[in-house]
Amino acid sequence: MQELGWLIGYRFRDEDLLRQALTHRSYASGGKAARLVSNERLELLGDAVLGLAVTEYLFRRFPRKPEGELTGIKSLVVSQQVLSRVAQRIRLGRFIRMSAAEERSGGRERPSILSDCLEALIGAIYLDAGFEEAMRFVRRFVLSGMNQFLQEEVFRNYKSELLEFAQARSWGNPVYRVIREEGPDHDKMFTVEVDVAGHARGIGRGRTKKLAEQQAAREALRQLQDQRE
Repeated sequence: MQELGWLIGYRFRDEDLLRQALTHRSYASGGKAARLVSNERLELLGDAVLGLAVTEYLFRRFPRKPEGELTGIKSLVVSQQVLSRVAQRIRLGRFIRMSAAEERSGGRERPSILSDCLEALIGAIYLDAGFEEAMRFVRRFVLSGMNQFLQEEVFRNYKSELLEFAQARSWGNPVYRVIREEGPDHDKMFTVEVDVAGHARGIGRGRTKKLAEQQAAREALRQLQDQRE
């Protein structure tokens, strides 16, 4: 606990909040730990605090950007991809309390668990010290890398690019559908197909539907660009 406090530069007044933020539901629901409270409620709160912190920051930093652009940037900054990377940077996975089975299945490195725990940590800081302290954490660890995330290929919003491409040609909105689901509930793999008014069909796979949709959109864009050359 003390080591994590040193890594994030914040010492909790109420360490029970920190313990709860680090308690995965698999740990709270089994054996002697069954009476513990998982971090799911703090995650819900932290998600809201993070959303407000990021929105306020973007509102002030980009006074001339329209609402649509701000929404797109915010969606990227609070995405599972970004939050899990931030969690990895502060080595959050080492401190999460989870069941042995969850750990054996790779839970300490799973992006969904890492991002959820980071949101729970933000919620815990908010309850412990208020919005300003939570905002400082978000600025230091999340927003500080925003420019890098925006420039990286992996974080491009292919769905938005494909939508703009299609609408500019009066093709209507691309249609996405899940064509396959594989794996257990805690480790699913989705395959999604997108149809761009018959002009292109892209197929993508990912651990979440959103990631699969992004990959499908990327493939459809590649096809459309090849057609133009």
